[in-house]
Amino acid sequence: MKHIETIMRTAPVIPVLVIEDAAHAQPIAEALVAGGLRVLEVTLRTAAALDVIREMKKVDGAIVGAGTVLNEADLRASIDAGAEFIVSPGLTEPLGKAATASGIPFLPGTANAGDIMRGLDLGLTHFKFFPAEASGGIAALKAIAAPFSMAKFCPTGGISLATAPNWLAVDPVLCVGGSWVVGKGAPDVAAITAAAHASMALRQ
Repeated sequence: MKHIETIMRTAPVIPVLVIEDAAHAQPIAEALVAGGLRVLEVTLRTAAALDVIREMKKVDGAIVGAGTVLNEADLRASIDAGAEFIVSPGLTEPLGKAATASGIPFLPGTANAGDIMRGLDLGLTHFKFFPAEASGGIAALKAIAAPFSMAKFCPTGGISLATAPNWLAVDPVLCVGGSWVVGKGAPDVAAITAAAHASMALRQ
């Protein structure tokens, strides 16, 4: 099993995917992988999400994880569906303990120093900074990260292709999460592949 840092360093952008129809899963995953984005976060915001994870797992080269994991039941369901990593919008002690006990790579959401300290107490050093722009943007992340030299981040929320380079230039940032890569509805495979190529070009 990969370490969460290895997953975060695979590409500069982790696409954050909200997919309503499992039939769209493989075409989207194939287009993203073709464009270089292999790490795919499928959010549990739709009824189809677990089936989407199962379908995307069939695509060669895809590293498929579950996002919007809120509790232990979500964690178990995601692992059972084949998720290779777990992302949550925040960090609770029950979810943190269950995720670390499972051994699966885990990227919990943090927005302040207390969140990071709670994570460190659980042995975690890699975090999502969420919601990135609404939480004060780059200045806020720099200030929050300053006391925690061991912590690494994936800012997510309100980031675009245009602003991603500014975030990626911040020292503790390994990648960013982006919902801009894949639009809603039926997949436009050419557009998704082009967006993935553009995202890969952000690597410094």
